[in-house]
Amino acid sequence: MKYKDLAEVYEQLSSTTKRLEKIDILSKFLKHLSETDKEVMYLLMGEIYPEYSEKKIGISNQIAIQAISKATGTGKDKIVKEWKTIGDLGKVAEKFTLHKKQSTLHSHVLTTEKVLENLRKLPELEGKGTVGKKLSLITELLTSASPTEALYLIRTLIGDLRIGVQESTIREALADAFFERKESSQIQEAIDNSNDLAVVFSIAKKGKLNELGKVSLEIGKPIKAMLAQKAATIKDGFKALGTPCAVEYKYDGFRLLIHKNKNKVILFTRSLENVTNQFPEVVDYVLKFVDADSVILDSEAVGYNKKTKRYTNFQAISQRIRRKY
Repeated sequence: MKYKDLAEVYEQLSSTTKRLEKIDILSKFLKHLSETDKEVMYLLMGEIYPEYSEKKIGISNQIAIQAISKATGTGKDKIVKEWKTIGDLGKVAEKFTLHKKQSTLHSHVLTTEKVLENLRKLPELEGKGTVGKKLSLITELLTSASPTEALYLIRTLIGDLRIGVQESTIREALADAFFERKESSQIQEAIDNSNDLAVVFSIAKKGKLNELGKVSLEIGKPIKAMLAQKAATIKDGFKALGTPCAVEYKYDGFRLLIHKNKNKVILFTRSLENVTNQFPEVVDYVLKFVDADSVILDSEAVGYNKKTKRYTNFQAISQRIRRKY
């Protein structure tokens, strides 16, 4: 589909703060969205892959500024000055695209497929010359972009779409578009189990409600973990949960989602970051002690000092999470 059509939807969503109006805008858009364009669902959330994917765009403001400069023929100092005034790099791109100086003889109609194609190449690049290659991919898109398209391209690149859409908004829009808003709980369950809006859209588009119930967990695809809710006092805790309730100690570690398929083990944090390489001993423990061919474990990983025979604090173990190797 044409990227300008998606940009128009972004504009409509940005123009209202009312949730029901956003749901209505999205519902109408989804009704006309073809299944072949299902990956547009990721772009609606400002992403390029399902949420479980580790691959993120990861473009800094500085690279975005260079790309705007290159695509519009505007000096970087002028762009930075305008950014400080407006506070939105997307709006800066929109403004300078409107008055761009460089020739656009080689520009073409931008499609969502082309946007996804170029943006998905960005996380793959590494090593010498990476910045230049990233700039080329981004500039190619911006050169073909209208002012409005440039606005949302830059916002997508830096992870700041600003259209006020959340997963719950899309869930209600899917229900409204294909099931007359009656089945949002079943849609939510399918989203929870797949962590993939494109998959859920494809099923919902066909109107197959029973198929939504068949969407299940998959080894290797992490899902969002339910997080604990804070209570100010023990009394407040009982008030929220009722009595009787089960209580356990909270260890000073971190949430670890363990996926095991035969001899392959993958470890994810609660933010869905793959930390398998950072915790090789956990992989060994799972292979040695978890007697199951296929399993997903929701666990807490805690540091332990064998010499002192005491648990370590979170700071000690969090250093390991941040390591690449």
